[in-house]
Amino acid sequence: MSEVAEAGARRARGAKGGGAARRAERSAVRIEAARYIERAIPSVEILSTEALEIIERNAETVLEEIGVAFTDNPAALERWRAAGADVRDERVRIPRGLARQLCATAPSTFTQHARNPERSVEIGGKTTIFAPVYGPPFVRDAAGGRRYATMADFESFVKLGYMSKWLHHSGGTVCEPTDIAVNKRHLDMLLAHMRLSDKPFMGSVTAPERAADSVAMCEILFGKEFVAENAVMTSLININSPLTLDGTMMGALEVYAAAGQATIISPFIVGGAMAPVSVAGTLTQVLAEVLAGVAYSQLIRPGAPVIFGAFVASIDMNSGAPTFGTPEASKILWGAGQLARRMNLPFRSGGGLCGSKLPDAQAAYESANTLNAALMGGVNFMLHACGWLEGGLVSSFEKFVMDADQLGALHSLAAGIDMSENGQAMDAMREVGPGGHYLGCAHTQANFKSAFWRSDLFDYKPFETWAEEGARDTQALASARVARLLGDYQAPPLDEGVAEALRDFVARRKAAEPDAFV
Repeated sequence: MSEVAEAGARRARGAKGGGAARRAERSAVRIEAARYIERAIPSVEILSTEALEIIERNAETVLEEIGVAFTDNPAALERWRAAGADVRDERVRIPRGLARQLCATAPSTFTQHARNPERSVEIGGKTTIFAPVYGPPFVRDAAGGRRYATMADFESFVKLGYMSKWLHHSGGTVCEPTDIAVNKRHLDMLLAHMRLSDKPFMGSVTAPERAADSVAMCEILFGKEFVAENAVMTSLININSPLTLDGTMMGALEVYAAAGQATIISPFIVGGAMAPVSVAGTLTQVLAEVLAGVAYSQLIRPGAPVIFGAFVASIDMNSGAPTFGTPEASKILWGAGQLARRMNLPFRSGGGLCGSKLPDAQAAYESANTLNAALMGGVNFMLHACGWLEGGLVSSFEKFVMDADQLGALHSLAAGIDMSENGQAMDAMREVGPGGHYLGCAHTQANFKSAFWRSDLFDYKPFETWAEEGARDTQALASARVARLLGDYQAPPLDEGVAEALRDFVARRKAAEPDAFV
C-alpha cells in the first residue's frame, strides 16, 4: 500500500474512532454529501484571443513600469531582487515575462484532502467546489436580528455546512466570533471545523503565527508526514488592491507555501474605487496582481498549490456602497476565468453575493446573478456560496440554507444534458404515441424521482394548503429548516486521541499569551 493510501486508511480509521464510534455511526442521522461538481457544460468565453492578449500585454506593462508594493517585508524584497526584479524602496518592478515564468511551476489541479477521505475535493480543471460565506463580523437570524457574531454562532454555521448536501467545503471564517480574543479565536475556529465537520476547511491568515498554528493543528489531525506531502488546507490571501501585498498577508502566504498548503491569491476589487471603472482596465489590474502574488508563492516553494482569485463588485456612485450581481461584475468574472485558464491555474470567484440587508427579493436576485455567472464562468473554488448578506458584513442563518438549497440547482445545470439511450426517451415516445400523456408510461415511472431537480426548501403546495399551514414565506421556511438541521445534527466520529491532542494544543497556545482584542 502506498504512503498516501496508508494515510487515507489511517484517517478513515481516525474518523470512525473504533467499534463504539462505528456502532454510534449506524444509529446516526444519515448525512448526504454530494460529490464536487465535474462540469459537463462549456464555460463562457467573453473575450476574443486578441482581447486576452491585449490584457496580458498591459498587465506585463503594469508589472514592469508601475510595479507592485510588497510592504513591511524586507525578506520578500530580497527574494525579488535575487530573482531579477527591480526593487526600489518597497516597490517591486518585475521584468516582462518573469512573473509568468515563475507562475509556470504552480500546479493546474490539486487535491485538498479532508479528514474523511470521501469528502476530499479536486480543485482545478472542470471541477467546481462550493464553500460558505467568509469573514462577516455580524450574524442575523429571524429571531435575534442583526448582532455581533459569537463562537456559538460560528459552531452553528459549521454544523449547517456539514449538514448541507450540496456544500463541498466547510470554509474558514464563516463569521467572526467577537466574544473571543482576536489573537486566540483562530484556534477555536479551526478546532470547530476539525471537530464538527469532516469536510475540507481553510486556515487562518490574520497573522503568520496563526497560519503556523493552523499547520500545526493539521499535523495533529492528519499526521505530520501526510501534511508534508499533501494539501489539507486552502486559505485566502487577499491582495490589498491596487497593487499592494501587505506584510500580514505575505507572512501567511509564506507559511502556507513553505508547508505545501494551498492559497488563493485574490485581488479584492470594487470597480471605480480599487480598480478602474472599465472592465478591461479592471481585468488588467487583476491579472497583474495575481501574477505578482502567484509568482511570489513560487519563489517560496516551486510547485506550491495556488488558485487564481478574483473578488469583484461594482460601486454605487451615489452612495459609494459596493453593488453585486451587476452585468459588469459578470463580465469581469468571465474574463478573469479565461485569463486563469490561459495560465493553467484553478480559478476562484463568485458566490451568493448581495448588498441586501435581509434575505429578501433583492438578496435572491443579486445572489442568483452571481451564482449562475460563476458556474457559467468556470469557477473552480466558489467562496461565499451561501450565507452572505449586507455586502459581506453579515452571515445570515436563513440565507445560508436558502443559498445552500439553490446550489443543488447548479449541480443539475453543471451536469449538462443526458444523451444516453434513457435520456433520448425514444421508448417513451413509442409507448405514448399521438394524443396520449406521459404520466403513466414506463419511462416516467422509472425516472420520475430523479428527472427534475426539486428544492428541499420551497413551498410547492396549493394555495389552500399553504394558507392553512400558516402562509409562510421563504424566510420563515428557512428559519424552520435551520432549526431542523441543527436539531438533527450529530458530529462526525473523530478518534478521541486525536481530539484530545487538538484540545490540548489549543489550550496550551491560548494560555501562552494574554488576550488581545486588536
